[in-house]
Amino acid sequence: MPLREDLATARRRDPAARGGFEIWLTYSGLHAIWGYRLAHRLWRARLKLLARVVSQYTRFLTGIEIHPGATIGRRFFIDHGMGVVIGETAEIGDDVMLYHGVTLGGVSGDKVKRHPTLGDRVVVGAGAALLGPITIGDDSVVGANAVVRVDAPPHSLLVGVPASPRPQKRATAASFDYAI
Repeated sequence: MPLREDLATARRRDPAARGGFEIWLTYSGLHAIWGYRLAHRLWRARLKLLARVVSQYTRFLTGIEIHPGATIGRRFFIDHGMGVVIGETAEIGDDVMLYHGVTLGGVSGDKVKRHPTLGDRVVVGAGAALLGPITIGDDSVVGANAVVRVDAPPHSLLVGVPASPRPQKRATAASFDYAI
């Protein structure tokens, strides 16, 4: 059941999480994901105006904007999500974690793939901007406030402005869950 999986993901990802009821009641990142799922179903059913209304209402309540056309995998978690923006053609793999202020944005107004693709087990630090139709490989880590405009292979570490991919030395993305 997605709800139980969402609550378990929050417990696993957030060391401050105390219990399922508190998580269900107070985690705006989960509320945004639940609102996205409803909006995404409406989007796929070609009820695009209604999907956008649900999306904007969810944004009003949570401070997190997820376009209903985005594609998001399982066990996605947004920690302290205020200011997160996920564009229409963004694709997010399984077990991805975003911190507050992350932008998965486009750089073109054309009706093409214009937002990032994140592989599985990617962690994106606070304030990072990933811009354009780039691909971030599995098990990569994007540091806080990085600006990423280039593809990165799996197991990359991306830091700086502009960020360039470097191989991770000793750690995996999972070990950075609480460090960024």
